[in-house]
Amino acid sequence: MKKKKIIINIFLICTIVIVMIWLGIEDNKDKKIEEEKQQLNNNYTVEKQEIEINNIEEIKEIKKYPKEQIEEEYQGYDVCAKLEIPEIALETYILKNYSIQALNVAITKFWGVDPNMIGNFCVAGHNFPNRNMFYKLKKLEKGDRLFISDNNIGKIEYEIYDIYRVYPNDTDCLSQETDGRKVVTLITCTNDSTQRIIVQAREKI
Repeated sequence: MKKKKIIINIFLICTIVIVMIWLGIEDNKDKKIEEEKQQLNNNYTVEKQEIEINNIEEIKEIKKYPKEQIEEEYQGYDVCAKLEIPEIALETYILKNYSIQALNVAITKFWGVDPNMIGNFCVAGHNFPNRNMFYKLKKLEKGDRLFISDNNIGKIEYEIYDIYRVYPNDTDCLSQETDGRKVVTLITCTNDSTQRIIVQAREKI
């Protein structure tokens, strides 16, 4: 009889131990599942925040550089950008490839980087009294604004920081050393064609 009680007690103890171990395992599983859920929620929150931040940055970029589709061709010549200078009521396309013939049609890219890129985007134009030429360039002053629009980056505002004259053999104005800034250099002739009028502007931050 005593032996039977001992066996029953041992069985009960073993059963209790097994149940406690099983409950502990299940509890650990539940905790692990909750931790995994929390981790997934945290990851989702982080990803969502990153997406929201990226969207905000994209919106800022769009507002800063609004897209404006410009014509890709003007009078048979490829166009790379559009120039607007409100102070002298100038709005004209910038032809992509410089040539004597192109200069008689509109202003052209003369040297340097593509429009609205970091570096010095140099544009040349005749000092003709045409509506799309640089006849009124000499009326500009430091602090005046100009805008360059292209189909890749958008429309960027620049502020004129330097205006001066050079002789034709002086090419310093074409330098690409801009300290990581976006610079536009406008070039035309003086009335007697003995010198060049140089107007330089930096992206307005």
